[in-house]
Amino acid sequence: MTVSVVESWHLKPEHRDDALRLMQEMDDLLGPNAHAHPGWCGHAHFFRSHEDPSLVLMLYPWRSKELHEDLVQGEEPMLERFYEQYCTKRREISYYDELEVEVEHDHEHEHAHPHA
Repeated sequence: MTVSVVESWHLKPEHRDDALRLMQEMDDLLGPNAHAHPGWCGHAHFFRSHEDPSLVLMLYPWRSKELHEDLVQGEEPMLERFYEQYCTKRREISYYDELEVEVEHDHEHEHAHPHA
């Protein structure tokens, strides 16, 4: 069962308007190594916060938490310069299991009808 990885990147305020370029730079730095790792199983998606434009979330699947922790050990030394130049702190990493909530609904259900 795969895990969903959520990374929180905290850019320095002066770099918040450059989030797209910086996340591309980070992905160019780490991407080739991540794609070659046995835990890789899907591309990342990036989201910048409306409330705090210096906060970028990166979400992607990985084969297991243990395999991801192995990847991160190799990535951290590669990120030292990036953290120092562009971030207020190191990325925060969280792991999630997807819940298989049924989202396809039969439109004949009572809640699908407009209320009078």
